[in-house]
Amino acid sequence: MGERVRCEVVVLGLGPGGQGLASGLAEAGVDTVGVEMHLVGGECPFYGCTPSKLMIRAADHVAMVHRADRLAGPSAVTPDWSRPAGRITEEATKGWTDDANAKALQESGVRLVRGHGRLVAPGVVEVEGVEYEASRGVVLNTGTEPLVLPIDGLADTPYWTNRDVVQVTELPRSLIVLGGGPIGCELAQAIARFGVEVTVIEADDRLLAVEEPESSELMTRLFEAEGITVHTGVEVERVEHDGRFVVTAGDLRVEAERLLVAAGRSNNLHDIGLETVGLDPDADSVPTDERMRAGDRLWAIGDITGHGRYTHVSHYQAEVVEADILGEDGPLADYRAVSRVTFTDPEIGSVGLTEAQAREQGLDVRTGFADISETSRGWLDGVGSQGHVKLVADAGTGLLVGATAMGPTGGDLVAMLALAIHAEIPPALVRRMHFAFPTYHGAVMTALDDLVP
Repeated sequence: MGERVRCEVVVLGLGPGGQGLASGLAEAGVDTVGVEMHLVGGECPFYGCTPSKLMIRAADHVAMVHRADRLAGPSAVTPDWSRPAGRITEEATKGWTDDANAKALQESGVRLVRGHGRLVAPGVVEVEGVEYEASRGVVLNTGTEPLVLPIDGLADTPYWTNRDVVQVTELPRSLIVLGGGPIGCELAQAIARFGVEVTVIEADDRLLAVEEPESSELMTRLFEAEGITVHTGVEVERVEHDGRFVVTAGDLRVEAERLLVAAGRSNNLHDIGLETVGLDPDADSVPTDERMRAGDRLWAIGDITGHGRYTHVSHYQAEVVEADILGEDGPLADYRAVSRVTFTDPEIGSVGLTEAQAREQGLDVRTGFADISETSRGWLDGVGSQGHVKLVADAGTGLLVGATAMGPTGGDLVAMLALAIHAEIPPALVRRMHFAFPTYHGAVMTALDDLVP
């Protein structure tokens, strides 16, 4: 037996949720060990949310100049990729170092351990030959990594994942994006706006298949209007690389300088010792109860729980776990109103169930719909104001169970709809709200008219 160190809690994985949970427990006086094999802070600040949004925000300004040309007068911009690339490297990620995050974690009282950790028994995590025995238990927050697609030839090529593309300092002339989900669409549009010829290939029959069909259709039209080529319903058969990438799918053959694989994420569950605590290491996720308990002295948070790949859910779950470990009467996990935003232009803010999901659950579905471009704000903004509001209600209860707000401020607009679903506010009451200015909220009111007698 090697060295054994005693503590009260081990947090295995210090990405979104885990970092805050470890700090919160330590500040509450709990002897906490935090284990991280890569960067404290995880995917979001270094490879996901923050760097990608810097790219997207820069690209949005390029598009806004083109719109100003039509609305205000002659305008021009010369896109320069070094600007967002420099901000990502120097300001956001500090050259992909986590010194500041690690320092803050340790100053909160957490004992930071670097290396790959895995469960070896209930309440025991081994890291590089040292066993950490946690009297209260272990929290799993092992996150995800880019999904590896089993495509013939792909593994032998220098393809990019999201972790690579955010580190790029010079853009290629052409790019193929495999994957038309949120990540693929966000990055495809941002890079195309810097002058790259972009082709998106999606296996599903439409872009953004997790969203409402109306949103997928509009995004496809807008992509094509911006010069982005879209192929849906395509199963890629082979990828080759000999200076250039060649992607083959039946009669379809696409060439480009670079290839970005953005076809989803896989949960990091295969080598963390789940079998030692009675869990299936081959499962897609870790099952948890309403307090995020996954077993004896074991909790799990984040993507690995199967409740959506959203940073805010990890933080929400961390609050549930912290209260449970501290013996407080804290919140219970509730996923009725989990919201998400795809930061394309226009944004797509969604919450709860889509119409199809509601029907699959056997609900008596009613929907409301409104075109954002037909609101007063849409008319004022002109080009760039495309979008819509779609509401999904259960006719049995009369309550909203899902909503989509697609538009220039879709991510903000969906907040009021998320509140209505979470708090079970009747549509008639939402319809009677007073708004400071109709703007895009007018589309919400129009969509509510379809639901309120």
